[in-house]
Amino acid sequence: MKVSVIVPAYNEERAIGKTLEILSRYLLRSFPDSEIVVVSDGSRDQTFTIAKKYQSDSIRVFEYQPNRGKGYALKYGFSKTTGDLVVFYDTGVDFPPSQIGKFLQLLEKTDSDLVIGSKRHPHSKVNYPLKRKIISFLAQACTHLLFNLNVTDTQVGLKVFRRKVLEEVMPLMLVKRYAFDIELLVLAHRRGFKITEAPVDLTLSFSTAGTLAAVWKTFLDTLGIFYRLKIMGFYDKSAEERERLIREYRTTPWDRAISFISRILKLNSSNENT
Repeated sequence: MKVSVIVPAYNEERAIGKTLEILSRYLLRSFPDSEIVVVSDGSRDQTFTIAKKYQSDSIRVFEYQPNRGKGYALKYGFSKTTGDLVVFYDTGVDFPPSQIGKFLQLLEKTDSDLVIGSKRHPHSKVNYPLKRKIISFLAQACTHLLFNLNVTDTQVGLKVFRRKVLEEVMPLMLVKRYAFDIELLVLAHRRGFKITEAPVDLTLSFSTAGTLAAVWKTFLDTLGIFYRLKIMGFYDKSAEERERLIREYRTTPWDRAISFISRILKLNSSNENT
């Protein structure tokens, strides 16, 4: 079966070249009938220009402006893929490309619909600070409490899907940034797809300001998902009804509150950068 690897990138001029070199070398050797779809998500540096140098029959590079978020980039990238199996792979080679092969083997061995990496898997080899471990634990507890989603980690940037999962779930999704992975997994779980977690080899750093801001915004997005799922029943409605609700989305008290808080966060962030 053909494998499509989506590589989202935002201002990754230092890493995109190395990523494509290592990734394409592995895929050519292990999965000759594969493709790489690179999406420059409104990058303001040379990410797109550098990536274009690697464009070939098996590597296609796309760009749009302005930046719209990793989730949007993955949805856009998926629309350009043709593979039976689809891989999300973060720029930066945080994961050895060989892990893609292990995930695909696990997908078939367990007859799963998607395999996701987990830092908290007992066999994972990870090096990341205590603060991130605490955040990861709290995030898992939150998603389990709100959605009964029994996975230990939603945010690792290596995931493998059977195409049918994304074809069914992607049209329902609204989140474009911080809680994209959560919305995707919640909907896959709700639709009855089998999710399997896999160990990863990973080293992470920790940026206090950036990460805590992202955690807060992820939390707000997660509450929005809960509201749409449990209160609005948004994801179970017809396409026409969803479109109507989207047009009215900002008129509900809950979403006005979320929008207000988000504007405050954005204002504070702007003030810190001036």
